[in-house]
Amino acid sequence: MKEGFTQFVKVKWNTQTDKYDVTGFCIDVFNAVLQVLPFKVYPQFEPFVNGTKTNAKSAGTYTQLLHQVPQKYDAVVGDVTIVADRAAYVDFTQPYTETGVRMIVRVQHGKHINMWIFLRPFSWDLWLTLTLVCVFIGVVIRIMEQNVNMSELDGSSSSPQREQLTAISILWLPLSQAVIPQRELVAKNCSRFVLVVWLILACVLMQSYTASLSSILTIDRLKPNYLTTNELIRKGYQVGYQNGSFVGEQFLKQRLKFDQTKLKPLDTISDYHHALRNGIVEAIYDEIPYIKAFPCNSSLTSFFSRAILNVTQSDVLDQIEKKYFGSNNWVLQAQDDPGQFSSDSPTPSLTAHCFAGLFMLTGIATFLALLVSESFIRQKPIVMANNYRQRYLDERQVGSIDEGNIVDGDGQLQEDDNVETPQAQILLITTATNASSEEN
Repeated sequence: MKEGFTQFVKVKWNTQTDKYDVTGFCIDVFNAVLQVLPFKVYPQFEPFVNGTKTNAKSAGTYTQLLHQVPQKYDAVVGDVTIVADRAAYVDFTQPYTETGVRMIVRVQHGKHINMWIFLRPFSWDLWLTLTLVCVFIGVVIRIMEQNVNMSELDGSSSSPQREQLTAISILWLPLSQAVIPQRELVAKNCSRFVLVVWLILACVLMQSYTASLSSILTIDRLKPNYLTTNELIRKGYQVGYQNGSFVGEQFLKQRLKFDQTKLKPLDTISDYHHALRNGIVEAIYDEIPYIKAFPCNSSLTSFFSRAILNVTQSDVLDQIEKKYFGSNNWVLQAQDDPGQFSSDSPTPSLTAHCFAGLFMLTGIATFLALLVSESFIRQKPIVMANNYRQRYLDERQVGSIDEGNIVDGDGQLQEDDNVETPQAQILLITTATNASSEEN
């Protein structure tokens, strides 16, 4: 019988019935297993204690308890862990929870807030992309509004002011519209359409920024003081363990090579809390047990193991856990190093990839509005194609004229009598004109 951790096994003398009342998580699981056995078992619980019945104390360690099988006890029920040397004299049943050793460390409660925390909701690539989008929107509106004739815009006094569309507005205009939208700031409908698209994008980004920043500021972060077992050994910190458990002698001292003077046995959960809170120990190692032990070669081992599997695959075990430990929302993750702690992972920042589709739609809509608004952009490819076509035709015409020249033996070009060059045509036209004048 242990002083602490009575959620697993609790032994109390009942003066009315004049016998021990044995309760707890392990006892309830054992009783649930008895219900699914193919035969009836009527157990009689005998606590492993010394002293008077009303003031009994534990009679030894788990290993010493297992040595009493089968001389004194037919089986052992409790939070017992499978260890190699124990398997030499008892048979263990199928464990009904995950077994292993975990390390408990003191944590720092609080929020890791610094002066640049307002930048954390967005990653650097998203901030850069957002800046480029602002410049792109400003440039597009600047192009669409630069040729607006202010005197022809309905003659109303609400027409946009020309000086508001200066070079500074390329970056300032999208930002100001995202905060205080003004329809009268632009004149063209296409420009207003671009602003609407930009406002939709800005609204989504602002909502995402607010949600991410709120998560960073409100979620309490738990940061362990020490992460690895090697650091505890190297710096000589005090380490606690559950009194009577194999963890102290076999695991911490023999396997992890802790100094015996640095190990401190603890009995109850209150001792755990007090030791960590006041810095008596920097970490506590404890086991995750829960099995049953029978004498070697016992025929009951296989029956109980199969019955335990039936219990663990049903919701009976979950109900028993909720009864003694409540509903846990955390998940204990197995790590290669028992000193690792997984709750310190920071909130990931939103990246540009998260909004890639939204940026793509914004760019396409803005570019189409620019094509509709500015005719010279649509006409420029046509003009360039016509110029290229005309230049190609001119080169073809010059090439056909060069075919009328004859090359002599010395490599000199001679004029063909049958082909009139442009100079000869001009001379003939001039001579004919003079002859006509003389006749008149």
